[in-house]
Amino acid sequence: MKVSVRVRDEWLHIPCKDGKNVVRWLGEEALKRYQKLRSSTHVPSKKEVISEIRKTRGGAILDPQDIINEILDDNDFVSVVLESDWPDPILASTKIMFVPEQVLKDFQQPVEYLKVDGNSLSPDDLRQLGKGRYKIKLSKESESLVVKSRNLVEKIIAENKIVYGITTGFGKFARTVIEKEKLVELQHNLIRSHSAGVGNPLSPKKARMLLALRINVLAKGYSGIRLETLHQLIDAFNASCLSWIPEQGTVGASGDLAPLAHLALGLMGEGKMWSPETGWGDAKYVLEAHNLRPISLEAKEGIALINGTQLITSLGAEAVERAGIIARQADVVAALTLEVLKGTSRAFDAGVQDIRPHKGQGLVARRLRALLHSVMFPSQIAESHRFCNRVQDAYTLRCCPQVHGIVHDTIDFVRGIIVTEMNSATDNPIVFAERNEIISAGNFHGEYPAKVLDYLAIGVHELASMSERRTERLVNSALSELPAFLVKDGGLNSGFMLAHCTAASLVSENKVLCHPASVDSLSTSAGTEDHVSMGGFAARKALQVVRNVERVIAIELLAACQAIEFLRPLKTTIPLEEVYRVVRSSVRPWDKDRFMSPDIDAVTMMLQEEKIWQAVKTHVEEYNAMQHMEMDIFSPTMSVARTAPEHGGSPPPSASTRHSKTSPISSPLPTKRRRQQQNSGDSNSTLKM
Repeated sequence: MKVSVRVRDEWLHIPCKDGKNVVRWLGEEALKRYQKLRSSTHVPSKKEVISEIRKTRGGAILDPQDIINEILDDNDFVSVVLESDWPDPILASTKIMFVPEQVLKDFQQPVEYLKVDGNSLSPDDLRQLGKGRYKIKLSKESESLVVKSRNLVEKIIAENKIVYGITTGFGKFARTVIEKEKLVELQHNLIRSHSAGVGNPLSPKKARMLLALRINVLAKGYSGIRLETLHQLIDAFNASCLSWIPEQGTVGASGDLAPLAHLALGLMGEGKMWSPETGWGDAKYVLEAHNLRPISLEAKEGIALINGTQLITSLGAEAVERAGIIARQADVVAALTLEVLKGTSRAFDAGVQDIRPHKGQGLVARRLRALLHSVMFPSQIAESHRFCNRVQDAYTLRCCPQVHGIVHDTIDFVRGIIVTEMNSATDNPIVFAERNEIISAGNFHGEYPAKVLDYLAIGVHELASMSERRTERLVNSALSELPAFLVKDGGLNSGFMLAHCTAASLVSENKVLCHPASVDSLSTSAGTEDHVSMGGFAARKALQVVRNVERVIAIELLAACQAIEFLRPLKTTIPLEEVYRVVRSSVRPWDKDRFMSPDIDAVTMMLQEEKIWQAVKTHVEEYNAMQHMEMDIFSPTMSVARTAPEHGGSPPPSASTRHSKTSPISSPLPTKRRRQQQNSGDSNSTLKM
């Protein structure tokens, strides 16, 4: 039996024979070997004391008296924490320096495979690969294309031809011809010298997405990489052996050189690497722990691994997918806010959208009509203010189709560009095996994803801009006719006062982040690369804008659900009651002040997991299925059912000719009741549709 034990920054393989020793022995044996190996820096007079022994996966503390073979498996992973690893809480960060990042103890390696071919990967596929839902398998067609392109590279080398990136240096050194016997050294030098990134490392999820996307691009067969090398990348992905990749350092042309070089460096067995079993460690040890060999690069393979836009695009894929998820749910939350503020859905009339036929505008208006349709889904809240004297709502309520709509259209546009980029050959030089030709070009330039991700940030920010103003209307008693800050005993309790401040701060932060990164360019590589995209920062800040939007929408949703508490026992529409139920399944109402951040985090997670959209999806589909009948409400007391005209048919009759006295909701209520409702502050000029 053998166990891998980590002491500080080193992994040691400890033979345990039959495993009948206790865990304390394992820790002491590992510490003894560590001190022996590190004797040059070890202080002999200092006695190290073991504080804890933990399983690497899940971080469970092991009892020192337990028998090894009863609680550990062969080739298991354990971390030893020394007393000296704990920092002084006054002078240092409260972080254990040498305990690797832990994963959930129920983490399971995927068993399903996703076949990649370089042509059909979607943003959602990439997100699922990032989450560890699938392993990767290469298609047979891709294997054939990869072999053909490599054969052409080998032919060029054999014929001693001069081709950029294969037999020459790189960038400014493009005219420097490299001797044949030094081509392998050239590849390794390229990776090491370009691994110059800084900043925090990508999370395992993001590193997994980056590796998966690079594999997909190489699978197209235009890079000249050996099939063996590509399979080694796939093996590392399938084992979740992920390189340490700093997030800063790319200018987005020639591609994302620094982050992709760090990706390749770990696969070469150099630098740091992470896996669920080992946590962070030296790359060579992490690979060895998974029975994987470091890759050994040959001609053309170094530049094949680092030339491309995969950091920009992988971050962009996550940003655009999360933007689409939050945009759908922002429509739902806006509908709930309009309902509790006793607004009108009159502005969402289909005819209004038809005469300004933007796709997103019509989509949002129909969604709002579905959620607020008080004929199909009767609402006691809507009924309570049918006869109020308000004639129209604030723009953040009334103009949701127009503002949310362009956000949806923006997301669709950006998704199209990102999908194309995900499945494009962005290498340089490009190997055209079928033409027996290699061309040095500019597909590595990140301007396409950089520009659209700046556009995405600007677009999706408006969801938060609208949401924060709606939250202001909810917490401001002068605008909502609800208790100030949505809490009883105001003064003693502050309620949503600071939650709204948080939303305001995030919106203000987004305004700065929305400044486009791609309008900037700095010449690099001694003027050879004289225009760059700055797409790496465009992608990182777009993702941060989306994160901020998620939290702002979560705060509005919490506020809207709290507002409903003051309207009870009245009920809203069935789909919006379902939204309320989902929120209350995790967050209870506020009867007095309490720690609020966990509630914001909980609802943010709900939005990220699409639970709010799933709560209303079937109801929206039910409404859409009934569109052969459209209900036009044109006054506080009258409505008529009509058949929707065929395309090109006659326009609907005017309001004066559509009055139907036989409609069950067309008769006005007694005058006395109308006056009572007007005096009570009910606030809707039309029946909700």
